[in-house]
Amino acid sequence: MEEELFISGRNIPNIDPSLEVWHWPISLYLFLGGLAAGLLFFAAVFYLLGKDKKYPAAVKVSSVIPPIALSIGLLALVYDLTHKLYTWQLYTTIRIESPMSWGAWVLLIVTPISFLWTFSYYREVYPKLENKLQVFKRLKFLNGLEKYIIKNRKYLAYALIPLTLILGIYTGILLSAFNARPLWNNAILGPLFLTSGLSTAAATIILLSKKKKEKHFFGKIDLALIIIELALISHMIMGYFAGPEVQVEAMQLLIGGEFTVMFFVFVIILGLIIPAILELIEIYGYKTPVAIAALLVLLGGLVFRFVMVEAGQITRYLY
Repeated sequence: MEEELFISGRNIPNIDPSLEVWHWPISLYLFLGGLAAGLLFFAAVFYLLGKDKKYPAAVKVSSVIPPIALSIGLLALVYDLTHKLYTWQLYTTIRIESPMSWGAWVLLIVTPISFLWTFSYYREVYPKLENKLQVFKRLKFLNGLEKYIIKNRKYLAYALIPLTLILGIYTGILLSAFNARPLWNNAILGPLFLTSGLSTAAATIILLSKKKKEKHFFGKIDLALIIIELALISHMIMGYFAGPEVQVEAMQLLIGGEFTVMFFVFVIILGLIIPAILELIEIYGYKTPVAIAALLVLLGGLVFRFVMVEAGQITRYLY
C-alpha cells in the first residue's frame, strides 16, 4: 500500500470535486451558432443596404449555411443533454435572468427565419438543382409562399439584425454566466465570441465568393475583426492577471499550462496573426492565398471554443 501525506484540503486529485461535463458537442454548438449568427447578420445588413447584387455570396450564396449549421448545432446540444426528452420544457417559460433561456428562445426564432431566408433565394442561386428536382412544379403552393417571403424579405432582415447580435453574444455569455468557473467569469467573453463569430462568417464568405471585389471587401472586414478580436483577447488576459490569485491560476492554463500550444499556436498565431498578415498583404494589391487565410480563421475560431470550454471546466475557486 502506498501512503500519501496531504498537507492541504484543497485541490486533491480524485478527491476534491471538479466539473467536466461539457465536451465536444458544446464547443461545436458554440462555434456553429456564432458562424450562423455572423452569416445571417451580414446577409441582412447588406440586403437592407441594397448590396445584394454587389455582394451575392454574403447575401445569397452563403445563406444555405446558417440553417444547416444551426440544425447541426442544436442536434449536438440535444445530444449532450442528459435528459433529452425534457428539452421541450425550455419553452414552457421565459427567465430573463437566464442566458440559457435567452439562447433557447432566440434559437427558436432565428432557426426558422434562416430556413425562410435560404428558401427565398433557392431558385435564384440553385436554378440547375431546381430544374433537376422540380420541387416548385410538384408542390405548387411553394410558389405563393416564395412570392410572399420575397415581398416581405426586408422585414426578415430587420428582425435578423438584433436577433443575430443577441445570438452571437449569447454564445459567450453562456460561459461567462458561470461565476464558479474563474476562466469563464469575465464579461469580455460576450463581445469576444460575437467578434469571433463575425470573423468566421467573413472568412466563409471569402471562401464562397467568386467575385474578386467581394473577396477583397470582406478581407478588409475580416482584418478589422481580427484586430478587434486580438485587442479583446489581450484585454481578457491582462484582466485575469490583474485579478485575484484564482484567476491568475486560471489564465496559467492558457499561458504556460496544458492548453498553451492550442491557445497560442492554433488560436493566436495560426487563427489570427497569420490570416491578418495574409489579408493585409492582399489588401495592398499583392497576390496571396486568401483561401488559406479564411480556412485558418475558421480553424482558429473552432479551436478557440474547444479551448475555452475544456479549460474553463478545469478552473475553480478553491479559496
